[in-house]
Amino acid sequence: MTLVGATPRLAGLSSAEAAELLRVHGPNTVERPRPKRLAGRILHQLTDPLVALLLAAAVVTTALQDVADTVVILLVVSVNTIIGVVQEVRADHAIAALDRLAAPSARVVRDGTDAVIPAADLVPGDVVHLEAGDVVPADLRLHTAFRLRVDESALTGESVTVERKAGDESYAGTVVVVGRAAGVVVRTGPSSALGRIAALVVGTRPGPTPLQQRLARLSRVLGLTAVVLSAVVFVLGLLAGRELVMMAVTAVSLVVAAVPESLPAVVTLALALGARRMAQARAIPRRLHAVETLGSVTVIASDKTGTLTEGRMAVQAAAVADATSFSVSGAGYTPTGRVHRDDQPVEPPASLRELARASLLCNDAALAGPDAEHAEWTAVGDPLEAALVAFAGRCGLDVDAERVAHPRIAEHPFDQAQRRMVTAHHGPGGAHLVVCKGAPEAVLREPVVAAPPETIAALRAAAAELAADGLRVLAVAAADDPTIDVADPVGLRPLGVVGIGDPLRAGAPDTAATFTAAGVRLILITGDHPATAAAIGGRLGLLGPDDRVVNGDSEPPGDAPEHARVYARTQPEQKLDIIAALQQRGHVVAMTGDGVNDAPALRRADIGVAMGGGTEVARQAADLVLVDDNLATVAHAIGEGRRIYDNIRRFLRYALSGGAAEILIMLIGPFLGLAVPLLPAQILWVNLLTHGLPGVALGAEPADPDVLRRPPRSPQESVLGDGLLRDILLGGLAITVTVLGAGVVAHLQGRPWQSVVFVVLGLSQLGVAMAVRPRRVRGGPGNPALIVAVAVSALLQIAGVLVPVLRELLGTEMLTVVELLACAVVSLLPGIGLLLQRRRRRPSAHPPSTTLPAPDTAAPAETGGTRQ
Repeated sequence: MTLVGATPRLAGLSSAEAAELLRVHGPNTVERPRPKRLAGRILHQLTDPLVALLLAAAVVTTALQDVADTVVILLVVSVNTIIGVVQEVRADHAIAALDRLAAPSARVVRDGTDAVIPAADLVPGDVVHLEAGDVVPADLRLHTAFRLRVDESALTGESVTVERKAGDESYAGTVVVVGRAAGVVVRTGPSSALGRIAALVVGTRPGPTPLQQRLARLSRVLGLTAVVLSAVVFVLGLLAGRELVMMAVTAVSLVVAAVPESLPAVVTLALALGARRMAQARAIPRRLHAVETLGSVTVIASDKTGTLTEGRMAVQAAAVADATSFSVSGAGYTPTGRVHRDDQPVEPPASLRELARASLLCNDAALAGPDAEHAEWTAVGDPLEAALVAFAGRCGLDVDAERVAHPRIAEHPFDQAQRRMVTAHHGPGGAHLVVCKGAPEAVLREPVVAAPPETIAALRAAAAELAADGLRVLAVAAADDPTIDVADPVGLRPLGVVGIGDPLRAGAPDTAATFTAAGVRLILITGDHPATAAAIGGRLGLLGPDDRVVNGDSEPPGDAPEHARVYARTQPEQKLDIIAALQQRGHVVAMTGDGVNDAPALRRADIGVAMGGGTEVARQAADLVLVDDNLATVAHAIGEGRRIYDNIRRFLRYALSGGAAEILIMLIGPFLGLAVPLLPAQILWVNLLTHGLPGVALGAEPADPDVLRRPPRSPQESVLGDGLLRDILLGGLAITVTVLGAGVVAHLQGRPWQSVVFVVLGLSQLGVAMAVRPRRVRGGPGNPALIVAVAVSALLQIAGVLVPVLRELLGTEMLTVVELLACAVVSLLPGIGLLLQRRRRRPSAHPPSTTLPAPDTAAPAETGGTRQ
């Protein structure tokens, strides 16, 4: 038993004192990595394998004194470097904005009252309150500690939790696992334990994402292939009697043209746009790989409170010891409302007020009234306990007066194993009160309570009835015996049960249906009673006639059958077993959670999704943070992940088709009488125009209308899998036939055939860029950037045979208007062929198209704290 009555409450600082200390000591933030300088960003872009290949080509052309081709190559490098640097700067700004948005907060005493402030505003001397799940925001000297255990693995690497008592120091960055405490800030920012460690690793930067690694390997393969084929062209040219210098420059140009050197910029843009769109939809990716992995998620393991429900708990029903039932109404956490019996308003009887008083005293939460930032009453602490505070107010009790009249002198905090919390209080006139609240099966049993069997049976029946309605049920018992041990109470008097409801979000069933249509299985994992879990699962459409709820109390959830959709009474370690079992079956699992006990499962899952209103440790363990705590936002994020991957594959289809066509044209052309189909400068010019702005703009294409109406891709699938390599080869062949056909006809007619080949090649590739776009839905989003990029590139391509300066630089000849029109018409053929191919593959009947769902914009009240 820990006595707290003799310990006075710390007064904390005033706002004026805190402001002056903040000016002196600076913000409570650790040292950030130094921002990259412009020179470092440019160097990073130039060391990309594909760009390095371009620079090697520029060295060769410079050695050969080919000024024109050197200028074009350097222009290509410059354009791609500028695009890459701009995107990198934008990504850094997005991450900085994310840091500001997800900044941790701290519960402090300012001006004599509790307040929640950004952790960055903490100063030495601040009084900070800690609860289970909180990350210690600064180095503290503990003033009070109640059964406090802290996870210091972030600092020491030791996974075993450490007990901390009053007088000990607790360090920034550690995590409160059990209990609660209050302490005074002694060190902040760089002076804290976390700040000193952060200074040692300030230069560390994250490595490439899995997708970027796969694309880098693809780039090396493409580069090697291009070098080999260009060497073949070089040898064939020499055998045909061409000049050594000319063939060397041609071979170098082919290498440059065959590889998609703007691929890094496209990937960067796609990921950056995806992260920004997710952020706009209130889903903040904390790690880049979350953006790309989301598209292949097959199972979402979801918590209930605040995710599928509104996250605004309220006592909706109660039953007292004589089994009389009442209903309670009120708005949100407002501590006013009405009590009803048999649908008629009544004054709360003494038995109900006693139940409400006990629920209020065995409680660590508080309510905050409306202010400038919150238009409604909000919960401070665990929402479940805050609902009990509001319940006391609705039963006519003065919350503050009751707590002053019954000061707490001892407690046994709630823990997951015992599923109950016990407190002891002094009462008026020297009275003594012990209160226990928790799960009905943990409280309504002997020897915890001493009551006639029929009383216990009636309350258990009332609890089962409330749970069957989908309510979370707590039982409350009390006693006046001062000898009762709060760690192991016996002989208490049952006061009743309360049913706390958290209604489903309005769009939750539709969200579940969206996941089903997208081939993603939604499962519910909760610590609730099986009846409660079954009620929620039924409303969501997760339980069929033959399905059952997996009860973690009676069977290992990891051994549940494949089709299991609802898990009840699950412990934190059982969540790990469920996720591991799903992963062993080949699933890609996303896990949602908000509590400290969810952190291991969030890390184990392929994608950890934390609730923005949950605990800081859950947010740190997650890959994605939902600002609005709404699961519909995950559906939107999955669609974004699929859109990103689709756009990267679109770019590869477009760019590699053009590269393959250029190599085939240079290989086959001489056998058709076209001695040198293209000059090196012409190849580079086409490459600059087609792989530049149009290629990057493809990364911003909107999602397919059926993006959430198809199964997820396999994570083992190659980037060029699912027929993409075949489509690339067919597209390259179509462009080759079109270009060589136009060149041969022009050659036979005595026209400037090389210029015709040059124009048709560039315009054909731009036509393919328009053809690979996703199907449009009337009124749906478009991508005007691609249209502008294609139009500008087409004009510059034609300018290559019309503008004298460009003709001299590229070695082209003037084409007449009729010849240009003919080239434009012929250039449409590859794109038209691609569209016909896609139409032939398209199913005859599509299911109704589904655009990305718009998540709710109204953010619910914060949720967090320990679970009961």
